[in-house]
Amino acid sequence: MARRAHPISKTPGIVAAVLIVAAVLAAFVAIGSRVEGTTGLRNAEWQAVRFTLVQAFFSALLSVGLAVPVARALARRRLPGHALLVTLLGAPFILPVIVAVLGLLAIFGRSGWLNIALGAMGLPEVSIYGAHGVVLAHVFFNMPLATRLILQGWQAIPAEQFRMVAQLGLPPGVVFRVVEWPLLRQVVPGALALIFVICLTSFAVALTLGGGPRATTIELAIYQAFRFDFDLGRAAVLSLLQLAVAGGAALIALWFLPPMLVQRGQDRLPFRWDARRMSTRMLDAVWITFAAAFLLLPLASVVIAGLGGLTEMPGLVWRSAWTSIWVATLSTALLVALALPLTAWLAQARRGGFEGVTLLGLAASPLMLGTGWFILIYPYANPASLALPVTASVNALMALPFAVRILLPPMRQVLTDYGRLGAGLGLRGWPFWRIVLLPRLRPALGFAAGLAAALSVGDLGVVALFADPDVATLPLQMYRLLGSYRTDAAAGAALLLLTLALAMFWICDAWGRRRDIG
Repeated sequence: MARRAHPISKTPGIVAAVLIVAAVLAAFVAIGSRVEGTTGLRNAEWQAVRFTLVQAFFSALLSVGLAVPVARALARRRLPGHALLVTLLGAPFILPVIVAVLGLLAIFGRSGWLNIALGAMGLPEVSIYGAHGVVLAHVFFNMPLATRLILQGWQAIPAEQFRMVAQLGLPPGVVFRVVEWPLLRQVVPGALALIFVICLTSFAVALTLGGGPRATTIELAIYQAFRFDFDLGRAAVLSLLQLAVAGGAALIALWFLPPMLVQRGQDRLPFRWDARRMSTRMLDAVWITFAAAFLLLPLASVVIAGLGGLTEMPGLVWRSAWTSIWVATLSTALLVALALPLTAWLAQARRGGFEGVTLLGLAASPLMLGTGWFILIYPYANPASLALPVTASVNALMALPFAVRILLPPMRQVLTDYGRLGAGLGLRGWPFWRIVLLPRLRPALGFAAGLAAALSVGDLGVVALFADPDVATLPLQMYRLLGSYRTDAAAGAALLLLTLALAMFWICDAWGRRRDIG
């Protein structure tokens, strides 16, 4: 059997993979050089390890547990605004963490809407700070993600199956056990594993809502050892521990992960004869209303508070916004430069395990990479002077797994449909990319670039390690405003940050959809 002709080379993709491995390995080696044989973990750091695992477990469990009935309700009903609501369920991918936290504080904080209502009824107030606040924020971010993953599975069930069980007159309980339960067994483990990994590497949530030593994650402990104590040896030990925990969980997630992490909802729903009872309709309406309120109220509070705080923002906020824009632009350019050749190589690879290369940055965590690169840079230059390029590079690595999973299916399809034809016509290398690949990848590429830009513009991670008082991105400047109790200015900065994230996503996604070649 003749070998299949490929019109594009695998070499650039292999080079991109080597660069990714080298970047993570360099940070790993630098951190390892700082680990001393007598360095051990203190009780507070073991507590951080336990809290990291426990909060990630409960966050994943609650996110998926709440997502199942919400996804089922969305799969069974077509209500006014249904498509818009399904679209909003993709908001956690592009919502800046620090903005979402501010929205949650407006609802559940000490002076939030919930406590105002409880005070009016003479009931005791609730506090969002501590372990329960961290879990609440993680559920806010990840329940919509789990809902999208499970909803995609429900939409994949053929409509003929529901028509058949309706003709047989099977009751709803039997329909769930025969048709829907097998789907949940396939999709739920992957959603649990993925969200568990995401919650392990969450930094901004623990930084803003953590309630002292009992609500400290490994990433926050790395930040404290690095930023406050400048104990590089202890930060190195914690970074290696984070790599072991998150890396192991990432491998499990890759094993269970559904075929796609991010994709536009199909929004094509079969008629459900088994869900016509009034009690079932009411139950579905309750779950859909709960999900909509849980998502939209914090965002609405950010907009309302931000409109009044725009005039309170100092000029430094606008400079920070410009910094965030060019950092996000640089990060997106790096992502595209890595993702395109890497995806082309993976699309031609016979073994799918090479995709694990894309998870290295996510498994290592931004703070571990930042700590390792700081150790490498420190003897030769001032790390603060390279804070923004390092932040852009790390953000590109963080978005790489999502971008590859968006680009890989259409890349494989194009190579299958046009690879032999292009090779036969002599279209190889850049001409094949320009004439065949890029036009057909444009929608997916625009979506992936928009996702990377939005994630980068709202990131509060590595820049918190490197930046000095004179250089800051907008999320870091907003966190500083919160720390100095300038809440009105912080609210205005949050609205500006939310607008920037949505605008950068929309610009890239609209570019991709402008010439959608089928």
